[in-house]
Amino acid sequence: MRLTLPNLTWAESLRSLTRGELPVVQWQALARAILLPLIGLAAFLFVWAQTAPLINTSLGQFPGPAQVYAQAGNLWAEHRAEQARAAEFYERVEQMNAQRLAQDPNYVPRERRFSGRTTFIDQVKTSLQTVLAGFIVASVIAIPLGIVIGLSNSLYAAANPVIQLLKPISPLAWLPLVTLVVSALYVTDNPAFSRSFLVSVFTVTLCSLWPTLINTAVGVANTSRDLLNVSRVLRLSWWTHVRRIVLPGAVPMIFTGLRLSLGIAWMVLIAAEMLSQNPGLGKFVWDEFQNGSSASLSRIMVAVIVIGMIGFLLDRSMLLLQRLVSWDKAAVLR
Repeated sequence: MRLTLPNLTWAESLRSLTRGELPVVQWQALARAILLPLIGLAAFLFVWAQTAPLINTSLGQFPGPAQVYAQAGNLWAEHRAEQARAAEFYERVEQMNAQRLAQDPNYVPRERRFSGRTTFIDQVKTSLQTVLAGFIVASVIAIPLGIVIGLSNSLYAAANPVIQLLKPISPLAWLPLVTLVVSALYVTDNPAFSRSFLVSVFTVTLCSLWPTLINTAVGVANTSRDLLNVSRVLRLSWWTHVRRIVLPGAVPMIFTGLRLSLGIAWMVLIAAEMLSQNPGLGKFVWDEFQNGSSASLSRIMVAVIVIGMIGFLLDRSMLLLQRLVSWDKAAVLR
């Protein structure tokens, strides 16, 4: 008799194991959930380490895992050193202000900002802030618009050609247009945000809203006919109809669109930052490429790996959020 392993996550297997439920099966499921990914990762690192010395570029030999790991430590050390410099700067400012106040009680201390260089960790934070801003703007536009389109067959038919026309446009095509529009409209002597940040945000928004818009419209349009008949019989208002009948059934499709949109937003952001010079990961990669030092390839590979890891974590976070708010518990963390 063949034993079929359940389709469980490692966390579910651990919980079942602690309760004593089929320990052999749970250990096998746990091994599959943890050991197989580790084996795949080890195989990837082995192939990378073996092939890297065979590749010679204009910037030197392609870095292997050891060189990239060492460079990651250097980037972290640079960030810690810059933080220490900032702490010393603000401490000196506080001491100077205290001395001036002791000499003149009417003295009004001036705020001084540390003008140190931007580190790799700072650029990671900037990219995360930018992608989340663009993703939130895209979601705020796409979800309500998708609900409205999905509720009307005529509006769905009218909007579909426009959506299909705009959806495949590359961020490299949007970027010059967005840059010109932002430069023309965002004219102020005291800007709250830099233009490069806004250019990146709006480029991300334009490229990432379509999966959420399409999936929301499809999810709403596929609402059960029985539920629609119940809504008509009860004569529910439009808002109550949407909130009680339409949205609960469309939530899984909406979250599928949100996950796709977030992945696209993160990919688009790197290209947008390269060209708009927004101080994020994209600009870091571009600056290191232009720098052309012997360490540039290793530093670029650190950025590439960090980009992949953040993309993975963003997707897992969205999937976890779906499991928390959706009635559909079939979404399994894999």
